[in-house]
Amino acid sequence: MSIPALIYSGLVILVAGIIRGYSGFGFSMIAVISLSLVMPPTEIVPVILVLEVVASVWLLPQIWRQIHWKSISWLSIGVLLGTPLGVYLLANVATRPMRVAIAIVVFVLALFLWNRASFKTVPGRVKTVMTGLVSGLLNGSATIGGPPVILFYLSTPTEAAVSRASMIALFLGTDTFAFMLCTVQGLVTPTTGIICASSLLPLLLGLGLGKHFFSRSKADVFRRLVIILLMVLALIALGRSIWV
Repeated sequence: MSIPALIYSGLVILVAGIIRGYSGFGFSMIAVISLSLVMPPTEIVPVILVLEVVASVWLLPQIWRQIHWKSISWLSIGVLLGTPLGVYLLANVATRPMRVAIAIVVFVLALFLWNRASFKTVPGRVKTVMTGLVSGLLNGSATIGGPPVILFYLSTPTEAAVSRASMIALFLGTDTFAFMLCTVQGLVTPTTGIICASSLLPLLLGLGLGKHFFSRSKADVFRRLVIILLMVLALIALGRSIWV
């Protein structure tokens, strides 16, 4: 990579890290779309997965006591059940129409959340497993497994800190699993390690800034900003599916 490309990549990782540190999600979509201008997808995905795992591990000790383990366990069951089916759809169904449909659905659901549509209590086992199932299905078929989980937590009366912590913990597991699959497929190379090493400083700086902003944010402000971010990511995914 050229010096300008390295500087650009560092800025992308910094901004994506700030968003990840604040909201608990959003790093992958922003980084993948932005870095695709200077790197091929086969190099981007393993790098982003490694950085996602690093981000979660770095944040985990600080949010460990706030994690809602019960919901994570049932979500994980659904993810494990849904991912193989998603991979099957990826191999047999056109990806672009699926991505367009997913982006539209996520944007519409985010609008409902903006208008305070929510559950009065945390959903039970069946609804939680079904959310994980949909997340795994979308992750395996279109690599967009985050929105169902994000919408799940934002629609419950769970505190902002608990929602953020639970998403960080859950995505640690799913990202680690995805990285293992990339390794099996031979996508992890020495170049992956070099790029990851050069990205660590801007990543950690971004995570620190994002965590600082979160600690000074009110719960209602956090909820609104996360919904706006979700809408923006849905629009980015929609544009990417239509024009790329």
